[in-house]
Amino acid sequence: MLRLCVCGICAFAVAVVAAALPAIAAAPAAELPVVLVSRQLADDASLHVGDTVTFAADGAGGHARQFRVGGTYEPTPDPVRFTARRLEARLHLPDLNDMIATADDPASAESVGAINVQLAEARDADAFATALAARAPGIVARPTARARDGSDPFAVLERFHLAVAIVTVLGSTAFLLALMVMRAEERRETVGIVRLIGVSQRFVLLVVLAEGLLIAAVGAIFGVLVAVGAQRAVNGFFQWRYDTALVFVRVTTRIALQSIALAVPLGIIAGLVGSWTLLRRDIVELVRR
Repeated sequence: MLRLCVCGICAFAVAVVAAALPAIAAAPAAELPVVLVSRQLADDASLHVGDTVTFAADGAGGHARQFRVGGTYEPTPDPVRFTARRLEARLHLPDLNDMIATADDPASAESVGAINVQLAEARDADAFATALAARAPGIVARPTARARDGSDPFAVLERFHLAVAIVTVLGSTAFLLALMVMRAEERRETVGIVRLIGVSQRFVLLVVLAEGLLIAAVGAIFGVLVAVGAQRAVNGFFQWRYDTALVFVRVTTRIALQSIALAVPLGIIAGLVGSWTLLRRDIVELVRR
């Protein structure tokens, strides 16, 4: 999504944030222009389809116009603005221009300050901005997802999540390895007795491998089920808290499979490393009390 900013002309926004006040219609409601209001605005002002509302271009009530509520809509979730109250309305462009036009600027009714353009491929944003600047000097194109300092908040957030995931995996692996070593140490005498009766070291390793595979698989599946349950709880709470349709947590099939593919080998390796510390010892040392 790109926003084109044209310098020196009046401001324009596709979604107008205004105070909607029920008013006595000066004309039949059927003859009034139609406006769509956000669900949040409809709830906040107790608006219903068919109600008459008054919109103004400024807080002082200048250029006030009456509209008929034709319906409600759910604003597009925006991760950058999820804490903002989405008290918005969507007007037809001629109605909006008529409301913000001023007598001092005859061209104000035919001018726009910003236009949102959605590209088929988001990665083409920089190339589009460069080409537009070359063909139309004075017009600036910039991705709407970029922060004021020019950085991409989504890219920064993605890198942050990746760093947290790496640290979590490394910490969990170290913790799991410590637990497996402690568990293997508790089975020291059992391993020693099994070795004394003639069971080969290779067979013991195969048993440990099968056990580790089973534990890792069950643990990974349990973790995915916990994540799916937590997904509903987290989304439900924060969507209620901020009154938004934004999805905060999403556990997809791809993420679940990637988690299982990562957890199972790590669990098996941790089990083998923990058991190998026992198998390398002398049999007499293992059965010694």
